[in-house]
Amino acid sequence: MDPVRGHGGIHMLLAAEQESQQIVSSARNLKTGRLKQAKDEAEREAAAYRTSLEEDYQRKVSESTGSSGWNVKRLEKETETKIQNLKNASSAIHADVINMLLKHVTTVQT
Repeated sequence: MDPVRGHGGIHMLLAAEQESQQIVSSARNLKTGRLKQAKDEAEREAAAYRTSLEEDYQRKVSESTGSSGWNVKRLEKETETKIQNLKNASSAIHADVINMLLKHVTTVQT
């Protein structure tokens, strides 16, 4: 074996090893970059989904609160109407009730 040729083979092997290390390092860097990009994208999607859910929740809360307030006003109005009707009815029969009570109180049963 030629000693010059042997050294050339070693240099070729060292150069090939360095090249392979650069290729592996480059591949690792690309993989790390893609993983970081995927993580960032997943975080953005999660934030968008969270925001969407929060908006839906707030909309439903405002809808239920709005209808609840409307129901309270409607019930208050109905209650006031019923109270007024009862007052009118009691005013109409007020004199009759007093006369009936006086008749029963002043009538002596024997």
